[in-house]
Amino acid sequence: MTGTARLARLHRVRTLQLGLARADEARALAQVTSEQQLAQRIAALAAAVAPEPSLLPGAAHLAAAAHFRDRLHRSADAAEERVRTAEMLADRRSEATRAAHRDQTAVEKLIDRQRAEATRAAMKALEDMPVSRPRR
Repeated sequence: MTGTARLARLHRVRTLQLGLARADEARALAQVTSEQQLAQRIAALAAAVAPEPSLLPGAAHLAAAAHFRDRLHRSADAAEERVRTAEMLADRRSEATRAAHRDQTAVEKLIDRQRAEATRAAMKALEDMPVSRPRR
């Protein structure tokens, strides 16, 4: 396998890896958004279950509201933990995307360098050719 073919193959692989890394990053960012929306919905539910002084029908109602509020607060804590986990995963995916982009760029620079060397070699070969005089 020639150097040109090897670099072309390596560039295709790195481009594919970059595309996969970008897709992983997009999925991770979508997961963060989803977890944040869930946390917001749980917080809104917890606020809606807060006791209102005008609606105090009895102790059973207060006990049930307290129970649901407690469950919602635990769910909110779990949702916040899921948001933090999703954000950490998104950060790792973003770093993986940046690394894949650096790898692809490095291969592109190698390809450019190889092309420049081939051009210099061709120019040198033209300079070294004997001068031919036209026949009369």
